[in-house]
Amino acid sequence: MEKIAYQIDALFGKGVSSVLPNEISFTYSRKTGRIKSFGVGGELLGTLRSDGGIALTIEGASIFMDSIDFKQNCIIPIDDALPFVSEGRSLFCKHVEWFGSNINIGSEVVVIDRNDEVIAVGKSVLSQFQLRGRNGDVAVKVREGIKSRVEQLKL
Repeated sequence: MEKIAYQIDALFGKGVSSVLPNEISFTYSRKTGRIKSFGVGGELLGTLRSDGGIALTIEGASIFMDSIDFKQNCIIPIDDALPFVSEGRSLFCKHVEWFGSNINIGSEVVVIDRNDEVIAVGKSVLSQFQLRGRNGDVAVKVREGIKSRVEQLKL
């Protein structure tokens, strides 16, 4: 539990791990014995990436939204882009309305609406400084959107 807490605090901001529930379960690699993923009550919250990062799920991002500091890892798109991003499509720079100060190239990003509801999770393609000046470039490569999640559950 401590290893995950330290890694979450290092990646997403000091104190963000304090919102994690106490009953976290872990999945371990059979070959190496290392932690592969973690969850709560059968729900996957995140997977540890080989580069040291954590790939969050929508459920994991929703839990971390309870932390005030976690919002610096988020991006708010304009209203016209919300339906596309929620389907799992990439978010472009010209559709970004606001972004947090913890956005870097390759960092985990949570796409939220103006009400702080999680819309999608993905990986940042650009840094926060590059987000300001580019119009046609992809800002976030979305891994999972809330609508794509609903469609998978129906199948």
